[in-house]
Amino acid sequence: METKRVYVNPLDPDEALLEEAARLLNQGEIVAFPTETVYGLGAKAFDRQACAKIYAVKGRPQDNPLILHVASIEMARDLARDWPETAERCAQKFWPGPLTLVVAKKPGIPDEVTGGLPSVGIRLPSHPVAKALIAKAGFPIAAPSANLSGKPSPTSGYHVWRDLRGKILLILDAGICAVGLESTVLDLSTAQPTILRPGGVSREQLEAVLGPVALDQPNHRQPPKAPGMKYRHYAPRGEMTVMIGSRDNILKGMREEIRKARRRMKKIGILCTLESVSQLHHELPDLLYVMGSEKRPAEVAANVFEGLRLCDERQIDVILAEGVDEGGIGLAVMNRLTKAAGHKILKV
Repeated sequence: METKRVYVNPLDPDEALLEEAARLLNQGEIVAFPTETVYGLGAKAFDRQACAKIYAVKGRPQDNPLILHVASIEMARDLARDWPETAERCAQKFWPGPLTLVVAKKPGIPDEVTGGLPSVGIRLPSHPVAKALIAKAGFPIAAPSANLSGKPSPTSGYHVWRDLRGKILLILDAGICAVGLESTVLDLSTAQPTILRPGGVSREQLEAVLGPVALDQPNHRQPPKAPGMKYRHYAPRGEMTVMIGSRDNILKGMREEIRKARRRMKKIGILCTLESVSQLHHELPDLLYVMGSEKRPAEVAANVFEGLRLCDERQIDVILAEGVDEGGIGLAVMNRLTKAAGHKILKV
């Protein structure tokens, strides 16, 4: 299969390209498109065979649900069997934006979308290309991240090209995603609003609108209610550890690990903050990647997946990541780093 990768101006999306993508979706094909969080791999939401293609192309487990992307709050309401008042409040406050709402699904939504669950995740993205594509198609688009299952999520069209070239027909490339981490997934299908996956909207922001919001503790014996809950995600090829503690102790630990890696003839990569890089560059790791400043946590969030993908491109054997404060979007950053490391955390 030949994959066509075309640039789309996010400020003025080309109507002909949007029409081509919408036509392919309507014909049961899957298309990669940008959102403000990460690139999505989209299919027509009510087309079972098209949604099944997503799982096949990604190598994604069948019980890992997809998210429905909509062009308006009205389209979202039409997908819900019950649209609670909490959903309306969140939609009015945070949509368009990086928040997925899990609500009871309306009959007719395929099990291929929901993983057989009675609930469905719905999001109204803010990226102009995503919004224009859904509006042009005239139907909700089911989409997970446009990467091979288990690998770091794609924050650029180039990432999608690297993973899915030859597997899909079309990639709409609009450059780098602004948020760089997947959406927050908030379960409103039960009495207690619960974050199933932290993301671009923080727990603190949600609590300012809803009051107390719980943070889910995954039960791996149960089907996942949202993407990223059950299976290993965001994993680079190399062996990865997240280091937490005081900066001095983290730096000391990283220096020692760099020396160990050299003795073992292993290539080592460091993911760190701007505040730490000056203390590490003279150690000459094989890759020293600055995620951003700890004073600008959104900057760190936007760069995590790029750093993980660079580790793979440089064939890094050992990866050390500096942990960050879990306030605000830092909770989502640590969630992704921890999962990428297979929950290997080193307190120093």
